[in-house]
Amino acid sequence: MIALLIAGAFSLAFTLFLTPLFIRLFTRIGWGQFIRDDGPQSHHIKRGTPTMGGIVFLTGAFLGYLVGHLVAGVPWTMVGVLVFGMAFGLGLVGFVDDFTKIRNQRSLGIGGWTKIVGQVVVGSVFAIFAITENFRDENDLTPASTLISGVRDISWLNLFAFGSVVGFVLFVVWVNVITTSTSNAVNVTDGLDGLASGAAIFAISAYIFIGFWQANQSCFNDNVIGSPTFYKCYEVRDPLDLAVAAAALCGSLLGFLWWNTSPAKIFMGDTGSMGLGGALAALAILTRTELLLVLIAGLFIIVTGSVIIQRAYFKLTKWRFGQGRRVFLMSPLQHHFELKGWAEITIVVRFWLIAALFVAAGVGTFYLEWASR
Repeated sequence: MIALLIAGAFSLAFTLFLTPLFIRLFTRIGWGQFIRDDGPQSHHIKRGTPTMGGIVFLTGAFLGYLVGHLVAGVPWTMVGVLVFGMAFGLGLVGFVDDFTKIRNQRSLGIGGWTKIVGQVVVGSVFAIFAITENFRDENDLTPASTLISGVRDISWLNLFAFGSVVGFVLFVVWVNVITTSTSNAVNVTDGLDGLASGAAIFAISAYIFIGFWQANQSCFNDNVIGSPTFYKCYEVRDPLDLAVAAAALCGSLLGFLWWNTSPAKIFMGDTGSMGLGGALAALAILTRTELLLVLIAGLFIIVTGSVIIQRAYFKLTKWRFGQGRRVFLMSPLQHHFELKGWAEITIVVRFWLIAALFVAAGVGTFYLEWASR
């Protein structure tokens, strides 16, 4: 518990007080944001605002995680390493995209398929380490499970039922589906001051509660073994450390949001949005709540869905009528409301409220499943 509090507090202080130094540094070396010409015209005043802020809060979160363990006198675990490994790995893919935009002086970075290849490489490495036999703990648990999970592992959805080789391939594919979907969803949602960072705080904070509750009700907890609630217990490896990692990320994002909210002094860039998506995916996989991520990341899914609907409808109507038509004035969804005349801060706050409602529904579902067993 001490590690959790210290991790959150240190990462909050790091980003809150040191982000201005990074803003000055990024401005000096020319890491400024480029704005797409076909977007809302109001965004052009943001041109040149320092970007790649993901470097700041990912670094702050990782340092907070390490300091929390150092102060509490407890060792860090493999699950914590995997969460930050995924976040930094996808953050690196985003960094390459951001750096390409700056170098080429345009709003487009690396190609979409190139980005997906990078995501798949990171997701595959994560999957291998998460399921390898060499990383079993004293309770014979690997960081991840071969079972597809909802609120907990679903016993009849075992990917290894098809054999060890096929099952391993299916597991890697499943992890990559979650990883690419989540990282791209957060990336698409980023675009208004503070929108993605605020929504991510709500989503990641859900895993503070989930990890803490799983640790309290662990099948390997002495207070649970032999108790009436033993049959409700969770077989999750080091869930409290997952809560510490989530707390460090939330604290770091809170401090960063002080500078990222409207009018933003720094943007997270693809470095930050893809790193956050990776962290969310890793937390869902390692807490064995993969399908629950649909609720917890509900806002990100809605925004991504608006892009899919817009493109599908445009291509369908172009094929059918010879001229593409649109459902929204512009996608992603937040830009549709901008073009309808909504103030940017109004859109952000209302989207935060939607994100909070989805997270409440997700956490409520998690707890009600335990209470009703």
